[in-house]
Formats: sequence, structure tokens, C-alpha cells
Amino acid sequence: MLRSLLFVFCICLFPLSLHTAAAQSPHTAEAPQGVDGPLTAAKAPAMNNGSVLKMVKAGLGDDLVIQTINTQPGQYVTDADSLVALKTAGVSDRVITAMINKSRRQLTNVPEKPVELSDVNEIGVYYKDHTGKWIAIEPEIVHIKSGGFIKSTVTNGVIKQDRNGHLNGRESKLPLQCPIEILIYVPDGVAASEYDFLRFRINSNNREFRVLTGGVFHSTGGADRDEVPFKPVKTAPHTYQFTVDKDTGGGEYGILPPGTGNVTNGGKIYTFAIVE
Repeated sequence: MLRSLLFVFCICLFPLSLHTAAAQSPHTAEAPQGVDGPLTAAKAPAMNNGSVLKMVKAGLGDDLVIQTINTQPGQYVTDADSLVALKTAGVSDRVITAMINKSRRQLTNVPEKPVELSDVNEIGVYYKDHTGKWIAIEPEIVHIKSGGFIKSTVTNGVIKQDRNGHLNGRESKLPLQCPIEILIYVPDGVAASEYDFLRFRINSNNREFRVLTGGVFHSTGGADRDEVPFKPVKTAPHTYQFTVDKDTGGGEYGILPPGTGNVTNGGKIYTFAIVE
């Protein structure tokens, strides 16, 4: 009789054990509990120059590093000193270029397109730096000096004065490497074709260029002796762009606004050097 009662008790208890185990099993799949609730995976931090260096030093190939740069969020510093530091540390040109391109895309929010012209907010001449930002070219003062007298056939033999433009010092403070993207933001009623792109002749302590024959800069063809051909294209209101390529050659250059040759005491010219 006692055995029969024990058998019945075990039979009744077994389904209760299964029910209890089934009820508890979902808890084993829950995320670990922290002080403030379930623990979640930490969000991966944005990549930076240090992240790229770690991957390169770990021996990861360029293709994998570049893919990571292109697909992961990141903030990269790509000024001249940082680029030198990356190169010295063994980062390849391909990887550095991917970092620069990533920074450019973040600036524009549009892949592989120039930045908006918000960088350009006043009349002047600008160049595009390696990040895609337009940087204003600082002007220098032009000193106009007489260079003798010649006869103009345009005005029936009237003698007119030939003038030269001089700039103090042999070198510009701004060295650039080709190709150089140039932007000219012009005043109302002025076209970029009225500007002149000039190559300077270097003297012992100054730079020189032929300004005009006759007192009006563009009336007789301008300073064609020192002029460099260029083809500015209008890209927005008041805005023209062109590219200086490697065929232009090294040297000292300037972009002269219209009317400078009419100013007896000179004017201004936007200067830079092309280094090869």
C-alpha cells in the first residue's frame, strides 16, 4: 500500500517539475542584468588617425584598411603635419588618400563633389586646399613704374607710356603644387575674362611684370608678354573657376584684377608660387 502511494506522488510531481522548468527557461536567454537594467553592446567609437595607425601596425592590408575607412564612421586630421606623421609611420599613399577623401565627403555631405561656396563670402581669389576647402589668396601691393615710351598705332601715332608692375621681394608667401583649382569671386558687372593670369620675371629683390601699353590695361591686349592663357568657367553668380595644370611650369605667379593698370600708385594682385 505504501509503495502505491509513493508511485502516485511521483507521477503527480513530475509534470509540475516540467512546468516549472519551462517557465524558467526564458530567463536563461535574457541579456545580462546590470545595475540599471540589461547590459547592451557598447557603440563602437569613431575611427581617427590613431585607429588607422593601429591597423597598419597590426599588419592589416591596404584593401582592408581602406574598406574600414570607407564604411565606418571616422574623423581624420589631414593637415600637412599629420600627413607627414602618417607617412613616417608607414601608412601608404592609398590609405592616406582614403582618409583625405573621407574627410572631404564629410565636409560636403555629397560624395566626391566640391564643397559649397559658403567658404567664399567676399570678392577675391581663392584656391582649394587638400580638404576641399576654398582658401583666400592674400593680395600684394603692385608698384607701377615707367618703362620708357613706345608708339601706339591704335591711336594714330600718339606717344604713350609703357609701364611695368613691381612687387617687393623675390618670392610669394604662398607655395602651391599643381594641379591647383582657382576660384575668382568678381564684383557686380565684372567677368573673370577681365582678370589677367601673369608669370613674374624675377629680379634681385623684386618680381616684375609688364602692365600695359598706354594707360588702360585691356585697351591694347594687356600684358601679353607675361600673360598665361587661362579659361575661367562660370560656376555660380559672380563665381568663376579654372585649374592650373603642371604644364604651366614652376615660378612666381599672380592674378591681376581689372583696372590695376589705371592706378598711378599701383593696386593689388593675388600672388602665389608654383613649386615642382
